[in-house]
Amino acid sequence: MIRVDQYKLIRELYVIEGLSQRQIAKTLGISRNTVRRYCNGNNLPGERKNSKRKPSVVTPEIRAFIQDCLDEDKKEDVKKQKHTAKKIYDRLTEELGFTGGESTIRRVVHEMKEKMPKVFIPLSFSPGEAAQVDWGTAIAYIAGQKTEVNLFCMRLCSSCTPFVFAFPSQREEAFLEGHQRAFKFFGGVPRDIIYDNLKTAVKEGWGKTAREQNKFAKFRAHYVYNSRFCNPGEGHEKGLVEDLVGYSRRNFLVPLPRVENWEELNQLLIKRCNKYIEVHHVRGRELSVKEAFEQERQALTALPGRPYEAAKLAEGKVDYFSTVTFETNHYSVPVKWSGRTVTVRATSFEVQIYYRGELIASHERCYQKYKTRYQLEHYLPLIEMRPRSVFHAKPVKEARLPEELEIFSRKLNNPEKSMVRLLRLAIDYGYEKVADAIRKADANNQYSVDVVQFYLNETELKVIKINNMGPAVQTVDLKAYDILCTGGDRL
Repeated sequence: MIRVDQYKLIRELYVIEGLSQRQIAKTLGISRNTVRRYCNGNNLPGERKNSKRKPSVVTPEIRAFIQDCLDEDKKEDVKKQKHTAKKIYDRLTEELGFTGGESTIRRVVHEMKEKMPKVFIPLSFSPGEAAQVDWGTAIAYIAGQKTEVNLFCMRLCSSCTPFVFAFPSQREEAFLEGHQRAFKFFGGVPRDIIYDNLKTAVKEGWGKTAREQNKFAKFRAHYVYNSRFCNPGEGHEKGLVEDLVGYSRRNFLVPLPRVENWEELNQLLIKRCNKYIEVHHVRGRELSVKEAFEQERQALTALPGRPYEAAKLAEGKVDYFSTVTFETNHYSVPVKWSGRTVTVRATSFEVQIYYRGELIASHERCYQKYKTRYQLEHYLPLIEMRPRSVFHAKPVKEARLPEELEIFSRKLNNPEKSMVRLLRLAIDYGYEKVADAIRKADANNQYSVDVVQFYLNETELKVIKINNMGPAVQTVDLKAYDILCTGGDRL
């Protein structure tokens, strides 16, 4: 292979100087074959010609057999049991008597497996026509604990208006509640919603063949919209909401939120969704998100008269510990309902317990397993009847009472009964107020529950102002009495 400067000399001597190929070869000390190759400018130094000669052994019949093997793999859709190039070669030799080399088949299989680059069709949606839904996960600190939260994301396709809400889980009740909150946020319902093949929505199948869960089908009927499920692995079919999942994680939840409870976290997310609507303009779109949303809101289907019951319902019998089982956990109810059959209504955040339509207990929902959630007030009537159990009762120990209550009660003559009375005061007035009253009594060496109750009531006594002015009295001249005493003349 010659250098570029040699190529230039060959071309100059041949074209400009008019020397023959023999003379150029002699002058430059290069072979005549090399001069002949480059003198006319038909070839460039460093250029190689790719040889794409098709092996004569790879006949159309062989190619058709290879294609059948690849099509069979696609049809079966079994990732770990597909034809390798070697397996295809082995089958060719056994079934068709192929005499070529394995490397030849490897090259052909590689060529036939090459995929066309993915190209996506730009989509356009009319106002109110469609929305997309997806789940994502993120991290937040809730009550000081690092917690993985599940983000329910819905986005209107025409205006790109976002809705993001955090749940403790991705269960059916959270999935349906997320829809309800989104519809309320948008002020209506789109005509179509596009989903992945979620288990909370799809019973079996996928894409066009998907069969919906019964409750989800009833939910859709109530809100009057159509569902569309994506094909497996085709996330681009709902790219708007997939972008929202990543965007909200990077922008709505950075830095990591530090909140006291789920409600505070979701208030933060709604606030940032509203800010997005106010200020954002999607690149390549004529209208801002706010302007487009104002148009789209008018095209949404109106909300029904009452919301669908998204909560999970179950029945259970209250046991002799005055708790009812829901899933794997136990939740307390007032002891007077022991032995009754009650209805449990579980939302994403709360477990409510009803007896014949009356709400008798409410707890924060627990997502751990085999836990019991007690409320002290449910057991206090029983503890008042059996005061000797007070220091060992689990509802008391798990109530997280201020330590002042037990310390103070043990200084009194009858610690058990005193502790029970203090618990009653704590329920009626609040734990912290009772603790403050105990500290006052202790500071004054006044060891009595009555004194504690006095201090609690003291802050509630009304100050009565007495009007001391009285009725108006006219001034009397007392000189007349002096005349009577001295015997003077009468007036």
